[in-house]
Amino acid sequence: MHTLQSWQPPFTVDVEKLTFTPRIQRLNELEAETRIKLNFLDQIAKFCELQGTTLKIPMVERKPLDLYTLHKIVNQEGGLEVVTKERKWSKVACRMGYQQGKSVGSNLRTHYDRLLYPFDVYRSGKVVDLANIDPEPSEDCEYEPHCIESRQQVQPPMTTTARRSQRFAQQQSNSKPASTTGSSAGGSVRGSSDEMSPGKKELRHRNMLEFASKLAAAAREQAASNGSAWKEEKSAAAGGAHGYDPMAKYICHMCNRGDVEESMLLCDGCDASYHTFCLMPPLQDIPKGDWRCPKCIVEENSKPVEAFGFEQAQREYTLQQFGEMADQFKSNYFNMPVHLVPTELVEKEFWRIVSSIDEDVTVEYGADLHTMDHGSGFPTKSSPYLTSSDQEYAESSWNLNNLPVLDESILGHINADISGMKVPWMYVGMCFATFCWHNEDHWSYSINYLHWGEPKTWYGVPGSRAEEFELAMKSAAPELFHSQPDLLHQLVTIMNPNIL
Repeated sequence: MHTLQSWQPPFTVDVEKLTFTPRIQRLNELEAETRIKLNFLDQIAKFCELQGTTLKIPMVERKPLDLYTLHKIVNQEGGLEVVTKERKWSKVACRMGYQQGKSVGSNLRTHYDRLLYPFDVYRSGKVVDLANIDPEPSEDCEYEPHCIESRQQVQPPMTTTARRSQRFAQQQSNSKPASTTGSSAGGSVRGSSDEMSPGKKELRHRNMLEFASKLAAAAREQAASNGSAWKEEKSAAAGGAHGYDPMAKYICHMCNRGDVEESMLLCDGCDASYHTFCLMPPLQDIPKGDWRCPKCIVEENSKPVEAFGFEQAQREYTLQQFGEMADQFKSNYFNMPVHLVPTELVEKEFWRIVSSIDEDVTVEYGADLHTMDHGSGFPTKSSPYLTSSDQEYAESSWNLNNLPVLDESILGHINADISGMKVPWMYVGMCFATFCWHNEDHWSYSINYLHWGEPKTWYGVPGSRAEEFELAMKSAAPELFHSQPDLLHQLVTIMNPNIL
């Protein structure tokens, strides 16, 4: 029987011949609460796109404002009207971690009024009486465009339809070097916003509210029309060709006129037409790229949230190439030789990154590499050119190819070759790559062997506390489980052990 230190089987895979395509992991999309915040920002951004504007996240105390947390706390305190009436904005600022006595509360109210309240109106379906809205204060800090401009060493492929890849591509095309300055906070880029007079701000704010009300009305209209859709379809069928008006697509759906053709927008979703000046708020210019009308956006927003998962990278690596890329990434990130980076520093930086909505750090991870397809890291009895030492390891009970089929193994009663249980899988990681919280298959035990490379950090929960663990995850991230009830079975979500 070998001691643990002396049991060192040779790594039998040819590092220049083994090829695989890794998964892409965007670290802050793995953490549950951070993903919720990013989903919320995506909803706000989509709402802003309806108005032909781009979401600009305000800077408060020289940091990007956490719009999700602001929205959550205000609603916990009773909503905008209650917080304003009972003068709770200072309390909201304190709950968000801001210091007292810096008039942060009034700034938070201004930002909520401008960005979040119109969104609340849209989602709730309320109709707002614009005549009774209190005017905004004339003095206000300008918005700073806050791009999540990426500190990525591995950029996401441009051909993908994933949300983060699209955001990255849009930021690349919209960035203007002449008006941006570098930031030490994860490569974020800030630029100066256009000047806007108080009168224009007030008009824009009222337009946004009116726009939100119209969208809410469109949503109600769509819901009501669904009940009578079969009648319309039957009527159209009975009318045949006479039921279709070929000129309808050239008439503005707001004013029912077909003039001023140069200002007519054609929806890329349903071919409906709208004058730019009939929209709320009016568009000054024809939007570039695809444009969706309010009804199409309502329909799009009503669709269920797409389940979150990992993308496959576009590049195939040999094990040698992947190792060189991983070492280069780690050395560049920490600005020191790979072997000098402390494991504790990597762990601390990992949990900082996954909790940040400002920093995009992307890594790659070769997962679930079937040993029958890619070969085993252990010597096997069928391996050619075995030395006497290799033969001993090939027959060892601790060889993961042999462990599942030992005489006393319960897995020996299973006739099928179950991947990952009776047939080992191989994994190739790099700095910050992670395997998310999960139960092992059939609630069995797990055994791993690190053939070579940097140390791994493991976190475990006793099987007896599994139900408590799941309840803690669900209570901390109910929004994710609502849209994806089997979230923990997908192996795509983590949460800081300190929170759990």
